[in-house]
Amino acid sequence: MLGRAIARGLRALQVPVIDISPDRTWDSKWHQDFILHLASLFRPNVYVEVGIHHCGLFNRMIPYASRLIGVDANPDSAKYMKRCAKTEFVCATSSDYVRRLRQQPLLIDLLFIDADHSEAAVESDFKGVFNFVAPHGLILLHDTHPLDERATSQERCGDGYKAIARLSARTEQYEMMTLPKHPGLTLCRKRTQQLSWQEQGA
Repeated sequence: MLGRAIARGLRALQVPVIDISPDRTWDSKWHQDFILHLASLFRPNVYVEVGIHHCGLFNRMIPYASRLIGVDANPDSAKYMKRCAKTEFVCATSSDYVRRLRQQPLLIDLLFIDADHSEAAVESDFKGVFNFVAPHGLILLHDTHPLDERATSQERCGDGYKAIARLSARTEQYEMMTLPKHPGLTLCRKRTQQLSWQEQGA
């Protein structure tokens, strides 16, 4: 009873309630709580999610960002988005969205890439959108640490982890690390200097 009251109070204060109970360890959606917590700390001005599907994470992010853009090639995904002044749906593939960004540049503070999980697509998505991420902005990539060989099928995690291995070696403009828990989440910070206030133009 008291626990529910506390949870309601935290929601009213826009504090994310994260389930850390022992029986949650099997949950393949743990990444959503993790990303939600990051957003609650960093409060991005612009949040972009590529591959929103049914907006399970996207809608929960609304309190923590000033502007939220959901990108998906499936127009049906728009039906799941909570509409408000801060949210926008873009019906496009990842590559189409990059072309749109070239026409209408945008500085993204927090980007979550969760679209096509193939090796080629992950690398292409990352490289295509990188220039539009703000200095010291975060890029998150999903399904980058499959549990085993069977989990690398295209129906599950795909082989995008191979792209992460290559991208991790190129660290002049960013740093990258992968959380080794299935299905995996890779965090990337765009930077040329370790401290944000040392960055050129800061």
